[in-house]
Amino acid sequence: MSDSYKIKHHGVETASNQSANLLLSEVMDARFSRRGLLKGSGAAGLAGVLSGSFAALAEAAPLPFARKPPQLGFKPVPFGFEDKVVVPEGYIAEVLYAWGDPVGIKGNMPAFKQDASNTAAEQAVQAGMHHDGMAYFPLPLGATGSKHGLMAINHEYTDDGLLHVDGMNNWSADKVKKAQAAVGVSVIEVEANGKGWNVVRPSKYARRITANTPIAIGGPARGHALMRTDADPRGVEVLGTLQNCANGQTPWGTYLTCEENWDGVFVNNSGQLTELEKRYGISAKDAGYNWAWEDFRFDLQLNPNEANRFGWVVEIDPFDPKSTPVKRSALGRFKHEGATVTIAPSGHAVVYMGDDQRFEYIYKFVSKHKYDPKNRKANMQLLEEGTLYVARFDADGSGQWLPLVHGQHGLTSDKGFADQGEVVIKARMAADILGATKMDRPEWIAVHSHKPGEVYCTLTNNSERGKDGKPGTDAANPRKHNLFGHIIRWNEANGDAVSTAFKWDIFVLAGRPDADKEEHKGNIHGDYFGSQDGLKFDNNGVLWVETDVSTSTVNMKEYKGMGNNQMLAVVPETGEFRRFLTGPNGCEITGIAFTPDNKTMFINIQHPGEPADERNDPAKPLAISSWPDGPKAGRPRSATVAIRKLDGGIIGS
Repeated sequence: MSDSYKIKHHGVETASNQSANLLLSEVMDARFSRRGLLKGSGAAGLAGVLSGSFAALAEAAPLPFARKPPQLGFKPVPFGFEDKVVVPEGYIAEVLYAWGDPVGIKGNMPAFKQDASNTAAEQAVQAGMHHDGMAYFPLPLGATGSKHGLMAINHEYTDDGLLHVDGMNNWSADKVKKAQAAVGVSVIEVEANGKGWNVVRPSKYARRITANTPIAIGGPARGHALMRTDADPRGVEVLGTLQNCANGQTPWGTYLTCEENWDGVFVNNSGQLTELEKRYGISAKDAGYNWAWEDFRFDLQLNPNEANRFGWVVEIDPFDPKSTPVKRSALGRFKHEGATVTIAPSGHAVVYMGDDQRFEYIYKFVSKHKYDPKNRKANMQLLEEGTLYVARFDADGSGQWLPLVHGQHGLTSDKGFADQGEVVIKARMAADILGATKMDRPEWIAVHSHKPGEVYCTLTNNSERGKDGKPGTDAANPRKHNLFGHIIRWNEANGDAVSTAFKWDIFVLAGRPDADKEEHKGNIHGDYFGSQDGLKFDNNGVLWVETDVSTSTVNMKEYKGMGNNQMLAVVPETGEFRRFLTGPNGCEITGIAFTPDNKTMFINIQHPGEPADERNDPAKPLAISSWPDGPKAGRPRSATVAIRKLDGGIIGS
């Protein structure tokens, strides 16, 4: 999601983490002296030190097999300045599923109206706005084919300037209902027809999950006093999921959708914010959505516990449209950017998660029970019980996963944690007590497809570094007002994801080689970029990186000439970044999914045409972009795009 939108509407500009825990910058400063790190020839010297330190990481997690690194075979595309999706020669990118397209429910498939006059009821069975994370599931359940499947797609937030005919003028309960119907998740059926991909309509699998869909509460927070409301006095069922950003996909065929900037739809204008509300960024005034004006469950003066029911990972069974999604509270409550699943050698399910706000933390969950490939019913309960950990990155390049367990390490009643339910509801505050390491906006996390225990995380940026008394430059982040971010990498001890110890280092510092200031230069080998966000390995071991340079940043001097947001491929073993795709004007590149044969890649184009103030003028909806429908259409639309190689080959080869 756009950083600038979160700053304006979600209270991100001032970090809510006021604990005294070490920042990653302070840890790195202790490990490498700035003078020693930079005495080489600029970025080249920096790259040498970092790559050398990674030799120790390889020793920490010996691989059970050797595999030749993949080779990138495409010609890089240049920086993008056109209002279209640009892919390399020999590739084709086609729109598959755009905002307002019918999801495919039999007998209820209203067409999108370019003047935004669709009703709330119609929006509830159409694609939502602002596509983000997604996953592809082959059909039937348990298959491995690449021609027919289901896709689960997040719809993160709304631009009310586009969603309604007259924008936010004449605000009403109907507009709130329509906005609530435009977020959540789509489940669609897709197939390859020999000439490309299409959505199957009608489909028995088609489904929309919105801000008003009943969702069960699972895990230790189920029934907790802090989860109870007048509408749900038992604290066992929530209406809706929203602000769904990145995602996860389980080996047992379920989809994990992640609630990120949920705080922005709540308001407590009493002037008496609680410590819990402050820690999670709740505002004392409306953040711009105006839901609480017409739907009082978002007014925390009237419903003080409603906010506690958001900020979770939600598990959805895409194969059963009648199933009830479940908020898996054992995975903790924060601003979830993603939930990347891997199965450890022991058989335990491990979920890696980032909390996307400045100076927040990286977490992982280890299931109590083991994955059984022959027992899907049992696997559907794997995320109900287990241990939640938060990461501490130590100065010597080692790290520890610290358990967030009630009764241990200060997580006791006298510190405000009466039970494990309260620990997961207040996960940020529990992590503060344990001394976790503050990070620079942890976003997507990817596990290497060929190297067990090797994990990567994008740290998008942190514009507060060195500003207004915040920590300044250091060896690992040698720039004030960090506009470009970096990617961190760690190896779990013995290559085992359930280990509580790991070795870590920086994979790359983003930036531009021609920057005037040293703090804006990175150590990228190949095509350069900044504000990395989306991150995923394909089956061949290629790491795909997507950028989210906000529309208020893209025209800044530091980013001038870098064009629209982009997607890059990198071979971790060589560290070469190669630009694969650029997007339309004003968009974010996000969402990554592959068919099992790696011959189709799906990506999402989010908020094309977004202006610098993040909300479109309904009188001028095409001022910046007319993608994907063209200048004769009514407004730009977020959409899922299917990318293929014209010769039918492997993507990236």
